[in-house]
Amino acid sequence: MYQQMIFVNLAVDDVDSSKKFFTELGYSLNPQFTTDDCACVVISDTIVAMMLGKSKYQQFTEKQIADSRTTSEALICLSAESREKVDELVDKAVAAGGTAGRTQDFGMMYGRAFDDLDGHTWEIMWMDASAVEG
Repeated sequence: MYQQMIFVNLAVDDVDSSKKFFTELGYSLNPQFTTDDCACVVISDTIVAMMLGKSKYQQFTEKQIADSRTTSEALICLSAESREKVDELVDKAVAAGGTAGRTQDFGMMYGRAFDDLDGHTWEIMWMDASAVEG
C-alpha cells in the first residue's frame, strides 16, 4: 500500500543553525536533499521538514514570507508515544536553543509546545488511545 508523505516547508534565517537544532532533538538529515540553503529533516518514514533558507523558500511562492516570530503561519503538531516522550522532546528543544511554549494537560491528552530557532511552533502531543476507543 502506498504511504502518503507530508513535507513541511519552513523558511529559516540560518540553515546551519536549523541543522544543528533538529539533529540535537534526535532527528536525522537526509544528505540527498540537504544543501547549504536547505536542511531535509527526517522526522519519520512519512514526515519530512524542509528547512529552507529564505531566498530558497521564496523560489516556491510569490507571497511574502511570514515573520514566524511575530505571526503564526502554522501550528505543527507531532504525536508522541507517552507523556514522558512529550517532555523529553520539548526539554531537548529548549536545551538546543528553542523557546518553551504552552503546556496543556487534559488528563487523557497531554501536550507541550516549543518554538524553534525561527519561531515556528511545534506542538508535541500524547493521547491515551484507550480513552477514545469505542
